[in-house]
Amino acid sequence: MVEAVLIDLFSLTANLQSNIQGLLHNTLEAIEKCSSSHAPFVYVMCCQRQGGERKGEQESLLPALRGFQSLKRRLEVVCDQTTAAALYTVKQRLDEKDLSIIKIILPTLRKDLMKVYIDHLFTAVYQFEFEDLQVAPDSESLQISEHQHEGQMLPSQDMALIQSEIQMYLESLPSLKGELTILRSSLIPDDIFLHGFSTRTGGISYIPTLSSCNLFSSSKRRDPQIVVKENLRRLANAAGFNPEAFHRVKVDHANAVCIMGKTEPDDYDGIVTDQKGVTLAAPGADCIPVLFADPVRRACGAAHSGWKGTLLGVSMATVNAMVSEYGCNMKDILVVLGPSVGPCCYRLPHESAKEFHRIDPKCVRLFDSANPYIDIRRATRILLERGGILPENIQDDSITDQNQNITFCTACHPDKFYSHFRDGTNFGTQIGFISIKD
Repeated sequence: MVEAVLIDLFSLTANLQSNIQGLLHNTLEAIEKCSSSHAPFVYVMCCQRQGGERKGEQESLLPALRGFQSLKRRLEVVCDQTTAAALYTVKQRLDEKDLSIIKIILPTLRKDLMKVYIDHLFTAVYQFEFEDLQVAPDSESLQISEHQHEGQMLPSQDMALIQSEIQMYLESLPSLKGELTILRSSLIPDDIFLHGFSTRTGGISYIPTLSSCNLFSSSKRRDPQIVVKENLRRLANAAGFNPEAFHRVKVDHANAVCIMGKTEPDDYDGIVTDQKGVTLAAPGADCIPVLFADPVRRACGAAHSGWKGTLLGVSMATVNAMVSEYGCNMKDILVVLGPSVGPCCYRLPHESAKEFHRIDPKCVRLFDSANPYIDIRRATRILLERGGILPENIQDDSITDQNQNITFCTACHPDKFYSHFRDGTNFGTQIGFISIKD
């Protein structure tokens, strides 16, 4: 069942205002007739003319909105100077109400353009259907201000213009939830490496569980890739790395490692390089983003270590790749564990807990319970030390000076970090990143 209807009047010229009002009135009348049991939310999207006031644009449509009592409280006019701005505002309204099934009523010649905007601003969470805007015979003089592309592929130039319009709009948005903050380790020498761990502040993501500097998009979440790209651009500007030379692991919750410059695996949770100016990154919400640095051989790496990856030894697999590929000495490699869910909060079923108990009984609390508490950080440290990493070259939450601690529990700090464990399936993601300075 359709949850919301978007009436797209954005491209209609304003030279015959009464005709547009008649068109809108007829469309709303049809919606009202078809929704006797449950009226959908209705959004009317129109263009705010250059130099015009938004309120004035909306008031010009008021005569057409009168009389629709069943829709009155569910009806909103959204005016802006660009389609990107107006559609993004509509998206915010949909997300506030957790709506996903949308019908768009629009001029036929506008459909292909609208689909491009939707591909950029929405994800597979949303379902769209399209209906032609029925122009009455006496409204034939209504015109479409867009190029006529219906039924054919949009030229690449138009596609690029749409993407540029969206990017410019997103760049203009203010940061949410405070300034962008980056955590850095004192263990990694900053004269050789650029590194850090992002937090959740300073981005533009507005959905509560994704707000505000979410750095991951998927088909199951409401943040589109283009919003994540803007968040990354802001992080890159603050940190000083090039977002165009940015490589994030392709999470599989296993132990494969990608060697930069060699054939890239389909999925991998570790990545290493000795190339300057290339930024490597690993995500984390409860899983650990782990950074690796060898200041002697000038090589670095990043790994994503959840409970499965920890048991499979992804951190040592990343270390071993640095040793075999770049001739690193195990005793020179520095390892920093970023924010992750702590042993105070993280629980696993008893069968999974057994694997951590085998590594060290201290990795498990309340072992005899159905869902014991697990310390994936301690397990990571133990496996690294057994593999040959010096204890003093590992930074995690065990350090004595808490002012130096950057391995916070993500679940315990909702103001600073995202957490799948705490927030559920539509959770945001922070990252750990590292590169070798030029």
